[in-house]
Amino acid sequence: MIDPVDWPGVLKRIGGERGMRGQWVKACVGVLIVAGMPASVLVGGTALAGVPGSTSALNLDEKGLALGGYDPVAYFEGGKPVRGREGISASYGGARYLFATAAHRQTFLKEPEKFVPEFGGYCVVGAAFGEKVDVDPTTGQVVNGKLYLNNSRKALDIFNKDMPGIIAKAQDRWPAVKDKAL
Repeated sequence: MIDPVDWPGVLKRIGGERGMRGQWVKACVGVLIVAGMPASVLVGGTALAGVPGSTSALNLDEKGLALGGYDPVAYFEGGKPVRGREGISASYGGARYLFATAAHRQTFLKEPEKFVPEFGGYCVVGAAFGEKVDVDPTTGQVVNGKLYLNNSRKALDIFNKDMPGIIAKAQDRWPAVKDKAL
């Protein structure tokens, strides 16, 4: 098994250093190798939310938008991600959120801390492995009243196999991860 911290070795073995919209993929490569999955599953990934190189603890795009424009309340009330509308927005904690409906915006404004994603909106599986990793907002999942996001469907599969363990590891490692560069 490859040590997930040996990034140069991992990257050399898979034949490259860049992928998914030109972002570093070392964390997910390590996660997938640790899980015994082929690194080739990263090809064609759709991480949508963050700015490469950002050291912000919040996963925002270049305009300060969180969740890649998805409505945070929709994950809770509809159980699935729904794109928000530019004309229906609110700001909280340094991030701007879009909403599919005015009612969702009002719900958010009553209790915003309930709806913001865990780990600043970064990948919970990446955080569990000590890395800051961008997300695909369509992987959002509410667990015990909290919103968790993942980088890809494969990362979501890893999360679903051991939610309590992944969440506990991510909580433990987040203080060291949050200031890393994306």
